[in-house]
Amino acid sequence: MKNNYKFMIMLRILRRNTKTANRDRSNIKVGIPKFLNIWSTHQFWVGFFEKLGVKVIFSSDTSEEQYRQYGKGRITMDSCFPVKALAGHIGELLTKEVDIIFVPMIYSLPSFLKGHVLDTLSCTRVMMAPENIKAGFTKERDEFLSKGIKYVSPFITFGEPELLPKQLYESLKSVIDVSYQEVVDAVLYGLKSLEEFDAYARSKSLEIIRWCVKENRPAILVLARPYHMDPGIGHEIDAEFQTYGYPVLWYNYLPLENWLLDWLFGQDVKAGIIKSYLDISDVWTSSYSSNTNEIIWAAKFASRFPWITGVIRLSSYECGMDQPTYTPVQKIVESRGTLFFKFGELDETKPAGSIKIRVETIAYYLEKYSTDIIQRKLKKLPPVPKELL
Repeated sequence: MKNNYKFMIMLRILRRNTKTANRDRSNIKVGIPKFLNIWSTHQFWVGFFEKLGVKVIFSSDTSEEQYRQYGKGRITMDSCFPVKALAGHIGELLTKEVDIIFVPMIYSLPSFLKGHVLDTLSCTRVMMAPENIKAGFTKERDEFLSKGIKYVSPFITFGEPELLPKQLYESLKSVIDVSYQEVVDAVLYGLKSLEEFDAYARSKSLEIIRWCVKENRPAILVLARPYHMDPGIGHEIDAEFQTYGYPVLWYNYLPLENWLLDWLFGQDVKAGIIKSYLDISDVWTSSYSSNTNEIIWAAKFASRFPWITGVIRLSSYECGMDQPTYTPVQKIVESRGTLFFKFGELDETKPAGSIKIRVETIAYYLEKYSTDIIQRKLKKLPPVPKELL
């Protein structure tokens, strides 16, 4: 959260100078669908509502059963399955004992690349999904009203965190009787919770990387969107590779230690090819989309890091945001010999047989070529940092 330093200081000053109201909200239950950008911001929402004293209930993972039982007939637009799947999550939450269904429209996302790219925007279809899907539950009768559940869908800008208190206060003040100062405190706590979770996840990735170096074993990097971690969206393809003994890293939790990034990108910075370790302008100039930016940067990381010998690209059917990136990402990954494999057009059906066959084939290529790839990439880098050994 380095880019939010001034904002964090401002919140701390507000917290010191204003008394926070204490209200008992232990009987209030907020249902949050486990969908789309919640997969990258979940710890913020857990921390935010915990600070307010409100209990959070998440929907279950996406599944065909969930979609058929709760979502069919609720879709009011043509879109990718991850967006359509929201209907199943909302429908499931309507069957639970919740007072509020909270479905934020996230316009911009928190990103480790903030300050190095033009913006950190979300996909517009993803952002508008809460309102589009809501229409499917109100077109004949208001099912939220009939169950006494309030539907709250605030417009959220993580890219401008100074606006979060106002956005959340305006959406919640009439449904849970909350003061502005309580929201300020909760936002601060939520941001800290998200920062701590990300740091923990990155530390685990660094542990995996160090193990690969020590044992001279290859790893696989997944380039996808955070919601492909959902078993019903990503079909657990990453887990299939683990059964073959390959450690799996996710692009959004790669380690960011300066000594590591200097080893991988320092030569390009000194040569003036890029301005910083996190600069992607050498390969991607239209850097507005948060997930796309991070996928592009992670592709650069994978192309350089010797012990990442294979990259798995996951993408959902009809994903317009991913379409322009397929060829550039593949070229970046393969530029130094890293193997690239793509599982595209994923939808609600899980072709388990064909997935297993493809994974088996990919595992064969990794086994055959990884040693040569590691040695070839090492020759293009300075000596391995002592911190990795």
